[in-house]
Amino acid sequence: MSSPVLGIHLSDTEMRLLQTLVYQECGMYFDARRAHFLRDRVQRRLRERRMESFYGYYQLLISAQGRQELLLLLENLTVNETSFFRNKPQLELFHKHILHDLISAKQNRGEWQIRIWSAGCSTGQEPYTIAMLVADALVYQQLRRPSSGETSWPKPLIPSPWRVEIPASDISYSVLRAAQEGIYNQQHMASVDYNYRLRYFDRVGERYAVKKAIKEIVHFDFHNLKTEFLPRANDVIFCRNVMMYFDEAEQRRLLEKFYRCLAPGGYLLVGHAESLLGLTDKFAMIFRNSGTAYRRIEEAG
Repeated sequence: MSSPVLGIHLSDTEMRLLQTLVYQECGMYFDARRAHFLRDRVQRRLRERRMESFYGYYQLLISAQGRQELLLLLENLTVNETSFFRNKPQLELFHKHILHDLISAKQNRGEWQIRIWSAGCSTGQEPYTIAMLVADALVYQQLRRPSSGETSWPKPLIPSPWRVEIPASDISYSVLRAAQEGIYNQQHMASVDYNYRLRYFDRVGERYAVKKAIKEIVHFDFHNLKTEFLPRANDVIFCRNVMMYFDEAEQRRLLEKFYRCLAPGGYLLVGHAESLLGLTDKFAMIFRNSGTAYRRIEEAG
């Protein structure tokens, strides 16, 4: 029995076939500058499956039986780089200004639900960071305007009558499993200060587990941003360092979807190297102390 060739050459035609398939499936676009990355990841999968030809692998990918392999390939095409409290200027804008205005407006209207979608959540640090910041903001707001009712003890992380929902999605099942577990090592926790560790984590040996009350408000699910079946009625959407995988046409389509997935006046936060400039006129940019966000513009009635 022959052993598989370690370095299988992919012709330009085969690369175009692969680029088209990936683009059709999830919207990720690999131009000439990034083609080497796509080629490398495909060759890894060929070695893993001990296949000797790209043609046989491609036939597997487009078959009904190859759906799981296609998902594994797509998982391998994303970097999944993330951390707690990433891009602090933007999170400060979110925590001190966006959340403050959002909570105040909802409180004045007698609305008690906050819904924030983390799109491209990777191993969970982003949605758990969002949950901690929302819990902080709600407690602070309650201290400023205490209710006359009886206070329970211990105090809940999300004060009554507020309800918080944080749908968190990714295209990778493996990172979603890690996110749902919610256990992180010392290296993962490097950007989490002592007060947050104390309030929102339980120490488990040398690792830290996200507290149950925080995990209960974050709901992880598989979503492909190429589809239309996405979480709706969000007050805020975080989609950071995801649009960079898409070409301009797919970015425009994604922003249209985000517009529809936001509640009126909702906010969109993208990666620090990403911009909506020239892609849409349906969002207004907010810039404060090096932090950037975009607010949905309501169409004239």
